[in-house]
Amino acid sequence: MRRFLPNEAAHVAFGEALGHALGGHGRVHLEGELGAGKTTLTRGVLRAYGHDGAVKSPTYTLVEPYVLQGIEVYHFDLYRLGDPEELEFMGARDMLGGDGLSLIEWPSRGEGWLPPPDLVVRLALAGEGREVSLEGLTPRGQAVIAALHDTCRDKEADS
Repeated sequence: MRRFLPNEAAHVAFGEALGHALGGHGRVHLEGELGAGKTTLTRGVLRAYGHDGAVKSPTYTLVEPYVLQGIEVYHFDLYRLGDPEELEFMGARDMLGGDGLSLIEWPSRGEGWLPPPDLVVRLALAGEGREVSLEGLTPRGQAVIAALHDTCRDKEADS
């Protein structure tokens, strides 16, 4: 699935639709260069579960946990991760192994340690907007894409 997101409002709205499609479960890798909008997309996902506050990238803390409507969401930013083994020492195995939702920015920094994702979301700069593409690597990830595709099609029909 590929979509063009012309502005920040569309970016956040797509993230919110993604959050609904995820249903509060799964492992999602967020890929893209600096400034591509990984944290902006995460803000939209968190809005799907009722979070209306600021969302900052946990660049220095590596993870920001949220409990929203009984759903555990872990927002990881591995940009400054020195060694993937650091994830073991911070208890990431428990966070990633549960039934909650993990959104992982810069997953390549945890390569070899991170469990495989259900969904890979790739973001790229596209003029003033962003292009997003999704790849489902598990049945759960493929179901999320199907649900998201249906949601986006319904919204386009309503426009």
